[in-house]
Amino acid sequence: MAQFSYENKFVKSGLTFDDVLLIPAESNVLPADIDLHTRLTRKITLNIPVMSAAMDTVTEARMAIALAREGGIGIIHKNMSIGAQAEQVDMVKRSENGVITNPFWLGPGHTLAEADELMGKYRISGVPICDQGKLIGIITNRDMKFETDMNQLIDNVMTKDNLVTAPEGTTLQEAREILRRHKIEKLPIVDKDFHLKGLITIKDIDKAQVYPNSARDDKGRLLVGAAIGATPDVLDRVAALVEAGADVLCLDSAHGHSQNILECVKRIKSLYPNVQLIAGNVATAAGTRALIE
Repeated sequence: MAQFSYENKFVKSGLTFDDVLLIPAESNVLPADIDLHTRLTRKITLNIPVMSAAMDTVTEARMAIALAREGGIGIIHKNMSIGAQAEQVDMVKRSENGVITNPFWLGPGHTLAEADELMGKYRISGVPICDQGKLIGIITNRDMKFETDMNQLIDNVMTKDNLVTAPEGTTLQEAREILRRHKIEKLPIVDKDFHLKGLITIKDIDKAQVYPNSARDDKGRLLVGAAIGATPDVLDRVAALVEAGADVLCLDSAHGHSQNILECVKRIKSLYPNVQLIAGNVATAAGTRALIE
C-alpha cells in the first residue's frame, strides 16, 4: 500500500491581513482619474468590483437591484424552487429598463383585481391592455383609485381614448419629451398595425439619471446573476434562468475541482454556448485550468 503524506496537503507558511501593510507614498493620481471598471466575464463588465454572495441570507432581488444600481452585480441564491429563483431574476430585469421589450399586458376581459395583483407584485403603476396583441388601452393606479368593485372588468375602467404612443425606434430622449409634453408616465411603443412592441416609463428614464454608474445590459436592464448547483435538475434550472434573463450563472460548489463539477460545466456549455458561466470554488492553478479547459 502506497504511503500517503499529509505534509504535501498543507501550505508550509501563509500570510493573513495583519501580516501585510501598504506603505503610503507620494502619488499624482487624483481620485477622479481612477477607473474601477472590472471584467467579470468575457462579455460582462462591472463599473465597480463588487459581487454579492449567492447565500439565502444575502442575495435576492432587492440586494441585486441595489448592487446593480451602484455598478456591481448580485447573484441570486439557489435555495429555492426553480420557478421562485427565475421569478427573482425576472424581478431584477424588470425593475429598471431603457425600453421594456416584453412588457406585461392584460386583456379587457381581466378584472381590476387581477390588474391590481400584477401591479402590486411587480411594483408597477400601470399595465397596457391588448386584444390579440393590439394595444386598445391602458389601466393605471389612477384609473382604479376610487373603484370599489374590484371584480368588474378592466374594459369598464381603462383609458381607451386619445392614447399616446410612439413608434419603434423612439429614443429615450424623444420619449422623455413626449412624456413631458403630454404629462403622462408611460409610453407604449407600437408598430404600424398598433401591436404592442415595448414600453418606456418616466421612472426608468429618471432612474438612469439618478444612478449613472449602474451596471446594465445592452437593453438598459440591470445586470443580475444566479447560482446553480450540480444537481439532477440543473439543466431545467439553467433553462428557466436563461429564459428569465440572467446575465451570468454561477455553478456553486465547495470543491470545484471535482469530476462532477467539470462534467456539469461541459453539459451546460454544450447546450448553452453563449451563456456566461462562473464555476468554483477552486484554490489551485490546476483546478482553475481544469475548469477553463
